[in-house]
Amino acid sequence: MSDYCVRWWEIASSDAEQTVPFMEKVLGLKMEFDEASGIWCLPFTEEMTGFNGGGAFTLKQGKEPHITVYFRTDDVDAVAERVVKHGGTIHEAPFNIFEKTRICLFKDPTGLILAVIGPPK
Repeated sequence: MSDYCVRWWEIASSDAEQTVPFMEKVLGLKMEFDEASGIWCLPFTEEMTGFNGGGAFTLKQGKEPHITVYFRTDDVDAVAERVVKHGGTIHEAPFNIFEKTRICLFKDPTGLILAVIGPPK
């Protein structure tokens, strides 16, 4: 079993241009816009423990705003198998994103969306 900790979080907003400044004013988060991904990112700093950061983006029309938490794992595909075995469903099957990262989004039996992130396959 992996050392599970929150590795990344993302906020899917109906309007990130409003959400990000709000978070900055209320929580003191200093997010930077990444042109390549289209995501407002919270840069990783050495003071952060337990996770590498997070980001916010504007959803495509018709989707509900939500927050997703990504837990670190050594084997994304093995977690996906356990999700199904224990009554969950796969929301987005394991896939590689970027060069060194693999993710999978899934729902628990109540419909809550969670995710895992780990090394590529």
